[in-house]
Amino acid sequence: MDLKDQLKNLFPDHISSPEEEKILEDKELFIQDEPMICKFEKRKGKPTTIIEGYSGTDEDFKILAKELKTKLSVGGTFKDDSIIIQGDYRDKIMTILKEKGFKVKRVGG
Repeated sequence: MDLKDQLKNLFPDHISSPEEEKILEDKELFIQDEPMICKFEKRKGKPTTIIEGYSGTDEDFKILAKELKTKLSVGGTFKDDSIIIQGDYRDKIMTILKEKGFKVKRVGG
């Protein structure tokens, strides 16, 4: 019995809609003209990759952050209009963003 079956047993009246099962990757993100900035910093002695400069909505930026964290299988957060990813993944992040159609500028090192 998987999680879906357990939830169905707990909430038999709930009808799941196709919108709930929709994958976030299918959503069209706003593609901007200016390049996004991808930089590397050490915070408290640990490497972090920071992505800044997105001019779309915060919701789109949060979706992009979630997608990057999922594809890289790392932790991170969306804070102060920037995405903070744990570890030095500048090259992989830049490749993913370029495939999506974003312009990316590498800063530092």
